[in-house]
Amino acid sequence: MNHLRNLLLALVCLWLASGFNAQAANTNLLVWHKAADRVDADVRGEALWPLLEQIAVAADWKIFVEPGAERNVSAKFKDLPSGDALKRLLGDLNFALVPQTNAPSLLYVFRTTMKAATRQVVIAKPARRIANELLLKVKPGTDIEALAKLFGAKVVGRLDKLGLYRLQFADAAATDAALGQLQNNTDVAEVDYNYSFDPPPSAVPLASAPGGQLSLTLNPPGDSGKVIVGLIDMNVQSLGPQLDKFILPQQSVAGDAPANNADITHGTAMAYTILEAIAKQSSGGGSSAQILPVDVYGGNQTTTSWFVALGIQAAVDSGANVLNLSLGSSGDSSVLDGIVKLALANNIVIFGAAGNTPVNTPTYPGAIPGVYAITALSQPGQLAPYANYWSGDSMALPGTSIVYYGNQAYGVQGTSTATAYASGVFAGTKAATGTSSPHIIGAMWLKYPMPAMR
Repeated sequence: MNHLRNLLLALVCLWLASGFNAQAANTNLLVWHKAADRVDADVRGEALWPLLEQIAVAADWKIFVEPGAERNVSAKFKDLPSGDALKRLLGDLNFALVPQTNAPSLLYVFRTTMKAATRQVVIAKPARRIANELLLKVKPGTDIEALAKLFGAKVVGRLDKLGLYRLQFADAAATDAALGQLQNNTDVAEVDYNYSFDPPPSAVPLASAPGGQLSLTLNPPGDSGKVIVGLIDMNVQSLGPQLDKFILPQQSVAGDAPANNADITHGTAMAYTILEAIAKQSSGGGSSAQILPVDVYGGNQTTTSWFVALGIQAAVDSGANVLNLSLGSSGDSSVLDGIVKLALANNIVIFGAAGNTPVNTPTYPGAIPGVYAITALSQPGQLAPYANYWSGDSMALPGTSIVYYGNQAYGVQGTSTATAYASGVFAGTKAATGTSSPHIIGAMWLKYPMPAMR
């Protein structure tokens, strides 16, 4: 897969009518009359990639772009054939439109040769939510049971000390109706849907791997200045007697995972990757940094905003001062945002994955202001083809890790892996040097910048 530029999406209003017509009521207008092969446009200073995303949807084409191709598009015309429209829109860029039988046409956009157009324009997936659930933060003194009963809901999750609750309704229609009313309820501080998180990438067994198992010795942490990475993820399995010393007692906020040690979990792979990064920052093969695993999956392949919020709070309550969020959703829950902001207010450093769908739209909680969003490199200076990022302020770290579980080597890749590296680099440096967090982050910005491409 091949993908997107480092450009924020322009604000457009895009409606699809019959035949994939699109209309925009704001500044940038693109109407693609697919059946008639005619295009209307009034585009002013729009970046190339957002424009190509509109074309991909409106024309129902698969579009591939040469990395580094750029253009600010300004064009105004009406009722042009699609070929002439593309010439006006793409200007000095070359293009080739290849029709397909019983499949979408292929559009290649390039500066040099068509073969160089290797990055596919991928459209962001809509946020997925739990159809019959809402998350609430209520004001002090609110009777949550009475409030839930008023709306015909059940309280199926609670964090009383913060006034956070998970409500379950009879169906999606009742949920949607209650959302609008609760937004105007004077007892409610925040209300939002409960969003589903994407399944994390699986580790792949390797027949052979360079190097060998990680060797790291735990230096007994002092009474103060401890560095504890809260790993909000799947359950963490045993990494062997030596590395298990770095793993604090595991917590679960989503139920206990099945006792299955045959397959390595994503949490185990991330823990190993964090320890590997810690080892590289440590002198003499030892470190006092530790990992506090919090299982927010409970043996399932997906989780939700609710369990991630609970997991973050559980890690903070147990002393974590670094959080690793190698997970993500396109749904932005205001309730989860609030939990993250509380952690940030306590000077907790948080790293969040940018996501493994190569679009330039935000992934949460990585996109919450104050969280350090981490995307992935496939090799030095080159963004991984699967990697998402939406801002030049992201950091980019290696997206591939070799981990050992039992006597088997596994390969795991993704922005989740890059995030684990970032957490480990920070924690290892903090434990080894005692340097202030802002100084460590500043050094990481310099060492792991976004590649100047897309």
